[in-house]
Amino acid sequence: MKHIAIIPGDGIGVDVTREAVKVLEQVQQVYDFKLEMTHFDWNADKYLSTGITLPVGAMDMFRNEYDAIFVGAYGDPRVPDMKHAADILLGLRFGLDLYINLRPIKPLHDSLIPLKGRTSKDINFTVFRENTEGMYVNIGGCFKKGTPDEVAIQEDMNTRKGVERIIVAAFEYAKDNGRNRVTMTDKSNVLRYGHDLWQRTFAEVATRYPSIETNTQFVDALTMWMVLNPDQYQVIVTNNMFGDVITDLGATLQGGLGMAASGNIHPGKVSLFEPVHGSAPKYAGKNIANPLGAILTAAMMLDYVGYKEVAKGIEKSVIKALNLGEMTQDLGGKLSTTEMGDRVCKYLS
Repeated sequence: MKHIAIIPGDGIGVDVTREAVKVLEQVQQVYDFKLEMTHFDWNADKYLSTGITLPVGAMDMFRNEYDAIFVGAYGDPRVPDMKHAADILLGLRFGLDLYINLRPIKPLHDSLIPLKGRTSKDINFTVFRENTEGMYVNIGGCFKKGTPDEVAIQEDMNTRKGVERIIVAAFEYAKDNGRNRVTMTDKSNVLRYGHDLWQRTFAEVATRYPSIETNTQFVDALTMWMVLNPDQYQVIVTNNMFGDVITDLGATLQGGLGMAASGNIHPGKVSLFEPVHGSAPKYAGKNIANPLGAILTAAMMLDYVGYKEVAKGIEKSVIKALNLGEMTQDLGGKLSTTEMGDRVCKYLS
């Protein structure tokens, strides 16, 4: 039995998590296995009423008692500084050292691809985004804030350890999944220190994998080629900020953020899985959000904890629904959030 923490969070996170849990309950019956799912109400409402974001001891609890964490979404306009989201979501990423942000870019139906003349056979790659360093470590500060002389400094932190382990993870994934090309993207022509470290480390790690083809591209060129020639990519590895940008572009190639799954992973340790569409407060509770990103994220989570065939079954059920034209409004269909979840469960049976 695997122990799973469920944290719906804010906004449509509640709506889509409900459907993901529905699918997780259904696959246990279809495939005859058992998950123990524990739900946590850590969200904006809890923070505003109690002042609690991530309770004391939560990190050790997850390390010692859980196999994976599923998170819906975070963000609420009543908390403009996003403190609860930073403490919970970023706190878990950094506290559990989830250094891999894994984003598969794989359209499941040709009609969802916005590129003219492209099919799902042309787009199938995986992005490895470094998840614990770079521009997002919040090192910096403001001097004379709010005055005409204000100075703001934001530091980009790159360590040899951090850069090497994400690059190694990308090569290992390529080796284990029959991929023969790894692309590293940076901006080393301008960022001459931090991204020179990326260039040197990538070249050194590549020598350990002589059967895998490698290339590097500046990130501005890569975003262009993702649109013009996406079939050249198999595995992409990059830093935290660039990974954040290019994976949203990748999600667009899949049919939008509503289709995008992701994992925040430390191999062999408790890891966190979340759809990437955000909390979209204006759509919360209206039963119109697309739950497929959350459902596919649940499939990623099951794959990670050892239920690979179950994960494949969920993906096949999603594909069957899409092939029958059964989609939510954002994809051009008419189904509600709950109806979309029901369809996936139906085809699992």
